[in-house]
Amino acid sequence: MKLAALLLLAPFAAFAQRPAPLLPPADPTIQKLVDEISAKNLESDIRKLVSFGTRHTLSDTQSPTRGIGAARNWVRDEFLKYSKAGGGRMTVEMDTFTVKPDGRRINKPVLMANVLATLPGTDPTDTRVILVSGHIDSRVSDVMNATADAPGANDDGSGTVLVMELARVLAGQKFPCTLKFVAVQGEEQGLYGSGHLAERAKKEGWNLIAMLNNDIVGNSHGFDPEISDDKHLRVFSEGVPATETPEQAKIRRQLSSENDAPSRQLARYAARMAQLYSHGHQVTIEYRPDRFLRGGDHTPFNQQGFAAVRFTEMNEDFTHQHQDLRTEKGRAYGDVTEGVDFAYLRRNAGVNLATMVGLALAPAAPTKVEVLTANLTNRTELRWQAPAAGPKPSGYVVLVRETSAPQWQQRFPVADTKADLPISKDNFIFGVASIDAAGHESVAVLPVVGR
Repeated sequence: MKLAALLLLAPFAAFAQRPAPLLPPADPTIQKLVDEISAKNLESDIRKLVSFGTRHTLSDTQSPTRGIGAARNWVRDEFLKYSKAGGGRMTVEMDTFTVKPDGRRINKPVLMANVLATLPGTDPTDTRVILVSGHIDSRVSDVMNATADAPGANDDGSGTVLVMELARVLAGQKFPCTLKFVAVQGEEQGLYGSGHLAERAKKEGWNLIAMLNNDIVGNSHGFDPEISDDKHLRVFSEGVPATETPEQAKIRRQLSSENDAPSRQLARYAARMAQLYSHGHQVTIEYRPDRFLRGGDHTPFNQQGFAAVRFTEMNEDFTHQHQDLRTEKGRAYGDVTEGVDFAYLRRNAGVNLATMVGLALAPAAPTKVEVLTANLTNRTELRWQAPAAGPKPSGYVVLVRETSAPQWQQRFPVADTKADLPISKDNFIFGVASIDAAGHESVAVLPVVGR
């Protein structure tokens, strides 16, 4: 018997009501912010990035009009404009670091810089950090060619301007926790900028609950085969955490929770936010950390133990990625502005904004979530603790799905920090999320076995 039938037929014991709607209520404030994202701004910003000729990591840093240095400075100046327009609360920094020759894609010492804007939280007890990123550097066919024109309109001009547009829209807003917006350098040479930032986050003890990496998010037309799809956005996430300890591996095997790591739950959250605020635009959850033979800036954050995902367009056109500008057999190659669908990019930016703001307005996730197994019973008893800091939840929701189901299927509001469900813990997967009075919901936490 399916989950819906089981829940409707069974008595509800500790539950005072039947299942709530599967999605939390939409917040008009979030929708208004999503609607403020401008396709015109995204296009203008990509054209400006392309105008720097190349943004190769090893390119010129002194010219005011060409190379990675000019591009970094322009993004910094735009962040500063957004901050001023938003009241000056958002801080902006060039986070510099030096990379030594690596014998692969770095042939000389290079001073790199991530352009980082920080919107501090208003609640001093709420230490959560949410980060959105794109990489500013570009390349052509030869990864060491630092002088040829490398427009990088989509890879990853699209991700960079998405980050910029979110910073513009949100700079004047106030959230309990901290939001960070970053254009990282050195992705094409080996994930150097994101690696540096992930290490910094670990060293400085950031309570980073979500890292949203946007890389190649602006093209809606795939090649080989020809496929057009402007209604879907992929999100990649790791299944087994890169930092899993032997004890955590033991728990994972016990629960068969390979599909419920923190990054996978973050991907599910983004898909739910798309349903609420993107009006027909859908997130497709990919059960892989990334595409075949490819890597992204979320990976170093996974390696440091953070929940991090990658957003990428549904069908890539590889003739516009990592290509010299040329025409062969009538087909144009190169990552040029004409290959970007700005209406599609705008919707993808909306998914990111809704995910960031939804998390920022929600209370922190519950802690020490457990399923009790001491009693031999066909019921499911859950217990958990309130988050230690930040806004106090007004309640919680228990999310339920069949073990074979990819997404949550039922949602039960709970006022207490425990629940007793009249269905078998052996047959379903459960998650617990915190909610506030307006219905903003945290990422779900999977229970471990308690006694």
